[in-house]
Amino acid sequence: MTRFKTLLTGLALGSALLFAPVASMAAPAGSPLDDGKLSEEELVQILASAQQQLIHLSEVATSEYEAELKDGAPNMPAAWMLMKDGKTVKRISLGEEGERVPAAAQIYMYRAAIKAIARQGEINAAAILYTGRLSKEDDTEVLVVEHEHRLGVSGNKVVAYALENGALKWSEPVTQKKPFEWFYDSKDGEAAE
Repeated sequence: MTRFKTLLTGLALGSALLFAPVASMAAPAGSPLDDGKLSEEELVQILASAQQQLIHLSEVATSEYEAELKDGAPNMPAAWMLMKDGKTVKRISLGEEGERVPAAAQIYMYRAAIKAIARQGEINAAAILYTGRLSKEDDTEVLVVEHEHRLGVSGNKVVAYALENGALKWSEPVTQKKPFEWFYDSKDGEAAE
C-alpha cells in the first residue's frame, strides 16, 4: 500500500473515532432505524458506510489537489462534496469573486457553502483541503483535510509533506477533533461537537 493510500485509510479510521451522535436524523418509516435506537450492529454498519464514503471522497479530492501541491504556486484551499448517491464527487467552486479573496477567507466561504448545501440534503459528505505550516517556529508544510459526513463522522487530518524531485513525500498523519457542524445543529442551537 502506498504511503498516500495509508494516509487516506488513516483519515477514515481516525475519523471513525470522532463519531458524533446522529440523534437529529430522522429515519424513514418502516426502516430498521424507525424505533430511534441503534444496535451495535447498526452503528457498525453506519460507521463502515461513512468510512468508505470518506475514503472515496478523500482519494478523489487529494488526487486532484496533488497537482496544486506540485506546481510551485501558492496553494489555495479547495473543497469537494460527495453527492447523495455515495459515489459522485464534485469540486465546489467559489466563482470568480471567491477566488480573489485570501486563502483564510476562502476556507470560511467553503464552510458556509458546504453548510448550505448539506442542510438541503444534497450531499453525504464534504472535505476542504488546504495547506499551511506546522507552526510559527517550524516551516514544515502540512496538508489539512477537513472533512465531515452526514452520519456523524467529523475530523481534521493533518499530514506533513515535502516535494522531492517532483514527487510528494508524506509523513505520518495526525488526526484532530473537529466539531460536527456542517450537516446539523445540536438541540441547543450550538454547533454539534
